[in-house]
Amino acid sequence: MRLKTSLLKESKHILFVVMEHICVGWTTADELYSCSEDHQILKWNLLTSETSLIVKLPEEIYPTDLHWFPKTVGVKKQAQAEIFVLTSTDGKFHLTSKMGRIEKSVEAHKGAVLAGRWNYDGTALITAGEDGQIKIWSKSGMLRSTLASQGSPVYSVAWGPDSDRILYTSGRQLIIKPLQPSAKIIQWKAHDGVILKVDWNSVNDLILSGGEDCKYKVWDSFGHLLHCSLSHDYPVTSLSWAPDGEVFAVGSFNTLRLCDKTGWSYALEKPNTGSVFSLAWSADGTQLAGACGNGHVIFAHVVEQHWEWKNFVITLTKRRTMQVRNVLNDAVDLLEFRDRVIKASLAHGHLVVATSLQCYVYKNWNTPLIFDLKEGTVSLILQAEKHFLLVDGAGLYTFSYEGRLISSPKFPGMRADILNAQSVSLSNDTIAIRDKSDEKVILLFDALTGKALGDGKPLTHKQEVLEIALDQCGPSTDRKIALIDKNRDLYLTTVRHLGREPKICKIGSMVHSMAWNDAANILCGIQDNQLTVWYYPSVVFTDKELLPKTLCIKDGSEFRRAPQVLNYIGTKVTLRQGDGSLVYSSVLPFPALLHEYSISARWEDALRLCCYAKDQSLWACLAGMAMANRELTTAEMAYAAIGELPRVQYINFLREQPSKESSLAHMLLFSGQVQEAEAAFLQAGLIYQAIQVNIDLYNWERALELAVKHKTHVDTVLAYREKFLQKFGRKETNKRFLQYSEGVEVDWEKIQAKIEMELSKERERAANTSVRSSVASRR
Repeated sequence: MRLKTSLLKESKHILFVVMEHICVGWTTADELYSCSEDHQILKWNLLTSETSLIVKLPEEIYPTDLHWFPKTVGVKKQAQAEIFVLTSTDGKFHLTSKMGRIEKSVEAHKGAVLAGRWNYDGTALITAGEDGQIKIWSKSGMLRSTLASQGSPVYSVAWGPDSDRILYTSGRQLIIKPLQPSAKIIQWKAHDGVILKVDWNSVNDLILSGGEDCKYKVWDSFGHLLHCSLSHDYPVTSLSWAPDGEVFAVGSFNTLRLCDKTGWSYALEKPNTGSVFSLAWSADGTQLAGACGNGHVIFAHVVEQHWEWKNFVITLTKRRTMQVRNVLNDAVDLLEFRDRVIKASLAHGHLVVATSLQCYVYKNWNTPLIFDLKEGTVSLILQAEKHFLLVDGAGLYTFSYEGRLISSPKFPGMRADILNAQSVSLSNDTIAIRDKSDEKVILLFDALTGKALGDGKPLTHKQEVLEIALDQCGPSTDRKIALIDKNRDLYLTTVRHLGREPKICKIGSMVHSMAWNDAANILCGIQDNQLTVWYYPSVVFTDKELLPKTLCIKDGSEFRRAPQVLNYIGTKVTLRQGDGSLVYSSVLPFPALLHEYSISARWEDALRLCCYAKDQSLWACLAGMAMANRELTTAEMAYAAIGELPRVQYINFLREQPSKESSLAHMLLFSGQVQEAEAAFLQAGLIYQAIQVNIDLYNWERALELAVKHKTHVDTVLAYREKFLQKFGRKETNKRFLQYSEGVEVDWEKIQAKIEMELSKERERAANTSVRSSVASRR
């Protein structure tokens, strides 16, 4: 990826002897306004390459910053979108119309107003001045509050993603100040020189800063350093996040740099611009404009983005042209588009390309399916095997690969403009979205109807969730979601839990990124700088002690600092290292084959595969899969192969159970599902078995409660309780047990006879059921 830059031969802004200040702001994706110390506001049209003078400002106005009123807020379109705020050196800010008419001038600061920024919904304006004050204004220009006052000038200011916090500079320090008066202020030393520019992205919640120490730095919203650049030749005078938060641009003297969100540099341009004082991205994130110290305005658009899938590599060569290369035979195809390419995605055998007006879906490279897009710039494309999801400023839309709109999920407080690949996930039947207003909550929708799943109750985790991912294979009833929380712990849970409280199981810690395989439910992730592959993560619901045996851990020595998982296709995991380089790691094909055999119930083939591979982790996976599918013979052989003799004995115990219901309930017990096992016994009328389960687990009160409720085996519970207490040399203190022991005689011979009678009844009933079913099958 790189920037293709263009400068007009002659500067349109008149140069002064003194160094001038100049600022820029986009109105649409192809129209830009700029202003500078020559008092002119110019309009640049990129389609026609024309520049026109909008207005010549009064002589006393020397502009310092320009920011357009936000066009849309979530789904709503703003009525007041045709104005911008212009700050100037005379201590005023000016609300200016698109025609250049100054609607209102407000005395704001003593000395120059150095920055002015609207919040994301346009309900407030913040200004920062040379006098060290930061003030918040209403959209009509009325002063609401003075947020901060300090002794040094505030060179730059930015709103937090939810417009509830402010980031500003104070010499070499950065300060995050919440708008609530009692909330805690975060302050830290960020640079060794004065900080000149900051920016805070609403999608990824990351902060950029640059200053006179000639470095730019990336921070999280708690002030933790994520990346520090090497020292440049000159101070960093401007920087700006792209709207989707995937890349950012940095400007310095005769320097323009394009960087990834993690900090490493994609490309470095050395245009003849002087210092780049201001940078602004177009709303679609494809173009960048810079205000230059020599009076020029530099334009750049992003080209040479790459997408890979299996044997295809696709490159955006020009704004409207893509090159498709098949690496197997070196065949090259060119794809031409009517409009500028904004987003693209390549997966599951389909290329989806969103331009400014249309969406193109390619299965083969000759005949794309084309449909028109609604108004709104596409900010994210996610693909599943059967359909894909488009996200724009107005909402989320699921389309089939034939171009048919399938669904459009909606929920209260939806802000589609801040969704990214970490906070949204798509599978063939489910859409998962992390709720921005409460990051512990994950909203789940049916991909085919757009309605909330089940009873509409979302999934709630105990910590804030950073990243979510739905598995891609298997039936919808068995859909799982993996999530990483803010402690960097990895959890797995089911999406459809039929009214029960979802079981959220921890399967890893210190996990920084993850991805599901495209063809099997195998999960990979970076765990404490190692690549870990969970061959069968669902084993945690069947036999969690098997989980460590189903892992493949690759040493992190082949990776450098902080690699990120990009995707996991077939047997290849693609990783992006901290310096931007790509690394590929291969995974054995056997686990995916084992998943295939398990889904199609080919247990003999699965056993042969494990015998051939001679891999303990495969045997462990097979044991878990067989137990999940109640395939006891295969499970017994797999457990025996990994030396789990107690489990082999338990499987034999399951076989000896007098009835199918009893065997099923004991399998639920094996998986740790005690309440479900008890419910299965009670539903089958096996009251004694339900009581005995609670006795075995020392749930004495529940055992007594069941015995009293069903008026049977009260003496059994009391007898086992007495035996238990005698063993530890203790006396009964529980009032309920004391109460019943007074009126119930405990006779072990009678109890044994009663138990034997219960079991023989159960055997008899099971035999009668099997006879009836065989007669019915003959008929």
